[in-house]
Amino acid sequence: MGINVNILTINAGSSSLKCGLFATDTEQGSFEPLLSVSVTNLGQTTATVHIRVGDKEGSEQPLAANDLPATLDFVMDLVRANLAGGRLAAIGHRIVHGGPRYGAAQPITRQVEQELRSLTAYDPEHAPAELELIDLLKIRFPDIPHIACFDTSFFHDLPMVAQLLAVPRKYYHKGLRRYGFHGLSYEYLLYRFDEIAGEDAARGKVIFAHLGSGASLAATFEGKPVDTTMGFTPASGIMMSTRSGDIDPGVARFLHHQAGMSFEDYNHMVNFESGLLGVSELSADMLTLLNNETRDPQAAEAVALFCYQARKAIGALSASMNGLTSLVFSGGIGEQSAPIRSRICQKLGFLGIVIDEAKNERHQECISSEDSRVGVHVIPTDEAHTIASQVVTVINKQGASV
Repeated sequence: MGINVNILTINAGSSSLKCGLFATDTEQGSFEPLLSVSVTNLGQTTATVHIRVGDKEGSEQPLAANDLPATLDFVMDLVRANLAGGRLAAIGHRIVHGGPRYGAAQPITRQVEQELRSLTAYDPEHAPAELELIDLLKIRFPDIPHIACFDTSFFHDLPMVAQLLAVPRKYYHKGLRRYGFHGLSYEYLLYRFDEIAGEDAARGKVIFAHLGSGASLAATFEGKPVDTTMGFTPASGIMMSTRSGDIDPGVARFLHHQAGMSFEDYNHMVNFESGLLGVSELSADMLTLLNNETRDPQAAEAVALFCYQARKAIGALSASMNGLTSLVFSGGIGEQSAPIRSRICQKLGFLGIVIDEAKNERHQECISSEDSRVGVHVIPTDEAHTIASQVVTVINKQGASV
């Protein structure tokens, strides 16, 4: 029989913090959600916290704390109040970028922490907040394992043809390659799709579309990743809420000469001023754009461009696998927006994709029609579940004391 322990998962963004608390059987690998906390607009005067205890209806409230240490104190009070059995056994930290080295979750030793600091150049948007949280939580919990769970590890062993960037080979040896992101989400979706549709379906030619504020798509065959839309950074691939996605390399030089844009300003533009927000000049929120598209041509164009790029990505990823058997939507937009799912699937009949609009409007798990050759599904993602699962794997492998 396994040991029942409490595991905390930490997912830090530049202005957000998500925490999940699970009661876990280390042998059976069962996970009971005890607490979910999500803080948005962190560092601003309008920070908001959403709290869900067990399977109860969640509640939302403004948060007075406006910096990370104070916010963490607030969250840890909630965690301590909801521990099963009174003790925390381990903490799993989502780390966006694992660089060329890390292909699996790792205990955060002093050496690993030093190496994570050296990876800040790979991901300057997320790494500082991640490292600050590691420091703060190690001070609060110095005697339990802290585990780094990497968003890139799912794609660590991509086929070489999908890793390579067409730049001088010497830069590959310096770590310049396509890494892929949202891996914690894709690992969960593959696991959940296996549960729902069976092993044969999960090992088929599957495209997962993680469409949210950050958006990407990934192709898997025989349960392993084949390719993905994001590459060296999370700003690449299809357009997102505020990220540009792939753009012509010459744009940086043009904007430098024509608008006097510095490298720092360019980086800020492609990460925080582009995507849906940049094209619409109205909002980064898809629902807001849908509600305004009939009277705002730019809102309509932003929505159309998002769907167009997602549709093109599905075609390209299908080509990478020589076919397609299943399409799975997830992420905030993919899970909640029936119009976006419908528009993306339009003109994909040549791949055998036909959705049932009534099922789609009801947000059913399977939304493909009876005559569709490709199964189309909607599966809510759960990165915290993946982090907790990886923590248990490390604990079991290391024989860590819990």
